[in-house]
Amino acid sequence: MTTLDTRPEAATTAPPAPKPKRKTGPGVLTAVTWIIAILFVFPLLWMILTAFKQEADAYTDPPKLFFSPTFDQIANVLKGGFLPYLSNSAFVTVLSTLLVLLLGIPAAYALSLAPVKKTSNALGFFLSTKMLPIVAAIIPLYIISQNTELLDTVWALVILYTSMNLPLAIWMMRSFFLEVPHEMIEAGRIDGANLPTLLRKIIMPVVAPGIAATALICVIFSWTEFFYAVNLTAARAGTVPVFLVGFITSEGLYWAQLSAAALLASLPVMIVGWIAQNHLVRGLSMGAVK
Repeated sequence: MTTLDTRPEAATTAPPAPKPKRKTGPGVLTAVTWIIAILFVFPLLWMILTAFKQEADAYTDPPKLFFSPTFDQIANVLKGGFLPYLSNSAFVTVLSTLLVLLLGIPAAYALSLAPVKKTSNALGFFLSTKMLPIVAAIIPLYIISQNTELLDTVWALVILYTSMNLPLAIWMMRSFFLEVPHEMIEAGRIDGANLPTLLRKIIMPVVAPGIAATALICVIFSWTEFFYAVNLTAARAGTVPVFLVGFITSEGLYWAQLSAAALLASLPVMIVGWIAQNHLVRGLSMGAVK
């Protein structure tokens, strides 16, 4: 006869229940988000505060948080020849961005919605142009600009900024064009629309946010570019970044004036970015959610 083993060791014990995970409250996430945002925005806020200080207040240690604001530094920057540099930057940035869009939109369409053989080779070539360090090309570019009488002219910067931003713009806009439904294009062709009509009335309204995002990025890159401008311009075609270097002297840094000049230099890009922020978010998020 068999007997059941009634010892406590033989009894099966249930595994312990898992401890509930602690969930992070929305208040903690909000606080962390604000801290990260303040860390990123703090240099900009400090630049704005310093722009309205006197030079003596800008050099205090510890820094002064409470002071009498003044517009003297901004007035000195405007009187110091800032406007010609601003006009040069505006002309070069706007014209080069328009040329990038004029050349990049047909290229992006051809590489996305009407691809041919060796398309990947063309895309690889566009990407390879961004791999050459610009310092390695400055001497040939300087000689070419000198021989073609483009040295110290805004046209040299327009050509360089267009060639600098065009590969990136084609890659970005190609990804936006790939999001256009082929059914819309086929329906337009059935209705008798030719290529210009397809681009203007069907494709462009869909990819307009992406094109706006691409244009804004090209504007930022052209506006803030320093290396080409400082090496290929001297007096007539200097841009805003070249103007800012003038505040770095052997006597030291003029922090208040430099901050005022940096504030004036940043305002156009910040205003454009603020106006186009909705298009920028929509453009950069195209294709993220199917």
